[in-house]
Amino acid sequence: MAQRGRPRSFDRDVALRRAMEVFWRHGYQGASMTALTAAMGINSPSLYAAFGSKEALFRAAVALYNTTEGQGPQAALNGDGTTRESVEAMLRHHARSYPDPANPTGCLVVLAGNGNLPESDAVGHFLAECRERDIVEVRRRIVRGRDEGDLPRTVAPDALARFVVAVAQGMAVQARDGASTDQLDGIVDCAMAAWDGLVHGPRTASEPAPS
Repeated sequence: MAQRGRPRSFDRDVALRRAMEVFWRHGYQGASMTALTAAMGINSPSLYAAFGSKEALFRAAVALYNTTEGQGPQAALNGDGTTRESVEAMLRHHARSYPDPANPTGCLVVLAGNGNLPESDAVGHFLAECRERDIVEVRRRIVRGRDEGDLPRTVAPDALARFVVAVAQGMAVQARDGASTDQLDGIVDCAMAAWDGLVHGPRTASEPAPS
């Protein structure tokens, strides 16, 4: 039987990657349909036929971002080292990836909601849920460290996880503003010093730094 309808004349995966980069660079509101279709190499009817709506396209782009750009920090966080080493590895990864000139700067999930208008509340809620999942992942790693004994039982997993994610989100904003890897590494240095104080309390000059 002959196939009904015209076959798509574009590579959906390539088009989605290009859409993701537009959203990453300009945010949800700033990514116009003109910019999206131009980057994707398709017209508006083809975009709607393939993805349904701008919001659906954005959600697909975030999913792609999480399964590609999100794999490095996720692997670092879930590595075999101590909780401290894993958290630091995740933040160091951000310090290198956020300013990488090969991609738009910063983090799509952190920055794409900037300037959301009331009619885009659904997108804002969606991004907030994505960011909350980041907190959940870090909190899970902290709880694991506490259960395995490399963190004290007195540690507060939720507060500590929210602190770590707040640092990562701030790094994304500073990268968008032009901060270099060296400058972001300086933030990580400060964050890990704060981690030591939060987890182990103040130490004397003769005590070694925790690992």
